[in-house]
Amino acid sequence: MVRRHELTNAQWDRIAPLLPETGGRWADHRTVVNGVFYRTRTGIPWRDLPERYGNWQTVYERHRHWSADGTWLKILRALQTGADATAPDAGGEWAVNADSTTCRAHQHAAGARHASPADHPEKGAASVWTKTDVRPWDAPGAD
Repeated sequence: MVRRHELTNAQWDRIAPLLPETGGRWADHRTVVNGVFYRTRTGIPWRDLPERYGNWQTVYERHRHWSADGTWLKILRALQTGADATAPDAGGEWAVNADSTTCRAHQHAAGARHASPADHPEKGAASVWTKTDVRPWDAPGAD
């Protein structure tokens, strides 16, 4: 039985050849990949990863290593190529959706000093806005 956040056998068969060869006594790649997917889908901290995925530090380090060496990118490109080959009517377009409901800025991010936008005057500067008689909807060729 496959759990909710884990790979099916067919999915695993597609990405297993793309993973680096195991050297030494590494933890099982499939368990680690399932742990990474579980953490990514649930948004939990690494330390709260369920024990069935092994040591959270192993899962974290392998994820970090594969991000740095391009393994995840290689898997993504191979899966995209396979999807393009099986769905020729898709037109080659990819829609990406990022859910930002769990993204938060660091507490020190609020109120940071930064340069003013180029089109905004500094405090005490004379107005740089000029009044025009043409509004965007009245401009020639706006129809």
